[in-house]
Amino acid sequence: MNRTPSNATNCPGQIARPLSRREMLRASATGFGAVALSALTQQRTFGSIHAPSFSPKAKSVIFLFMDGGVSHVDTFDPKPALEKHAGKPWKDGNTSHWQRSPWKFAQHGQSGTWVSELFPNIAACADDIAVIRSMKADLPLHASGVIFLHTGHNLTGRPSLGSWMSYGLGSENQNLPGYAVLSFGHVPVGGMEAMGSGFLPASHEATIIRADGTPIENIVPASTPALQRTKLDFLRAQDGEFAARLGGNDIVESAVRNYELAARMQSLVPDVLDETREPKSVRDLYGLDASDLNTRLYARQCLRARRLVESGVRFIQVNCPYGLSNGTWDQHGGLKAGHEKNARQTDRAVAALICDLKQRGLLESTLILWAGEFGRTPYAPGPDGRDHHPEGFSVFLAGGGIRGGVVHGATDEFGFHAVDNVCDMHDLHATILHLVGLDHERLTFRHAGRDFRLTDVSGNVIKAVLA
Repeated sequence: MNRTPSNATNCPGQIARPLSRREMLRASATGFGAVALSALTQQRTFGSIHAPSFSPKAKSVIFLFMDGGVSHVDTFDPKPALEKHAGKPWKDGNTSHWQRSPWKFAQHGQSGTWVSELFPNIAACADDIAVIRSMKADLPLHASGVIFLHTGHNLTGRPSLGSWMSYGLGSENQNLPGYAVLSFGHVPVGGMEAMGSGFLPASHEATIIRADGTPIENIVPASTPALQRTKLDFLRAQDGEFAARLGGNDIVESAVRNYELAARMQSLVPDVLDETREPKSVRDLYGLDASDLNTRLYARQCLRARRLVESGVRFIQVNCPYGLSNGTWDQHGGLKAGHEKNARQTDRAVAALICDLKQRGLLESTLILWAGEFGRTPYAPGPDGRDHHPEGFSVFLAGGGIRGGVVHGATDEFGFHAVDNVCDMHDLHATILHLVGLDHERLTFRHAGRDFRLTDVSGNVIKAVLA
């Protein structure tokens, strides 16, 4: 699809959009007037430049990022063959051996979905989730795996899923960003580019919200409203004139939008992120008063995710509550202690988020994705650990047009290869975009002489998990 700089709506495959700031600058005699007029357009659409391709099932997405690679054969994909062959070499002449799971599995809900005892609270939500057991990634490397999960490509420089959604749909609230990442102060392997806007306008970059301390820097105004307004008007005029001299510039235009958004956020964000406004019953549900600090912080971020959904934020990512210094899900050794710690810190809050959204009538309009960059091997060189494994692993989806109580796809008897209804990252991304009303083949952006999309040149909607 060749995207032209016009606002024409009769091009084959073209999705209608309002005029960009660059087009207004080029068409207007004065840069400042162009900026002002374009700002009015943006206020009317809150940053959206695409109309949904079809009726969306979900308005928002919450991505629960399980950094490091959760072991599928210890969580959602039980393998009796590992019990039978435990301790035997996984192939002739190799020192690694098949390793049984140290946790028991049981069926849960009316659906009978198998979940291990690692996740007793998520297990109670079995009829609300759709488990995909046949995911595949590309490489057994954290950096490329995290980038691939977030951007659909193994190399940096591409827009993240959240940025694509912000670009496509904008925010329902003009005083909040379309894309927020609830962080714990560390950068995941793969770097911040995994959550960046790539070649999309910088206004679609993630807003980082920290779990502890001040959630966003400078969120409290340093000046009176009148003085701040004067400063913003001056910046808008200067940036508008500069952009006009350049014939339009995405970086400058995005800076103008980001200044304006930041000012609007100062009046709303502190209240939205204040979980102390919640009743004790909700605080107890999430575990906000748990004895473990990371459990409390993860509970806070999951509750904030719900509050951001209520306020109209389109895409919210919740990262794991731990940095490399004290372990992600990446347990090459110490699997039992490490996975139990990670599960203990996240299980309650994840289940609470599902239940809370459901009780408020928000689950049907909010899509939840629980996923890491890959799984872990069903074999190991030692007695208590597993290595990186992109050949077959599990993720789950809930809410937002998903058919709960479904298990889709399968790995082989050992959990080694995805063999039935194999799904890759492009399929997962295509499904997410479909559920928010965006056609993954039509959501494109022209860069470096070609049209790019999140799913590159592949991807199929996973229809079996749709309601």
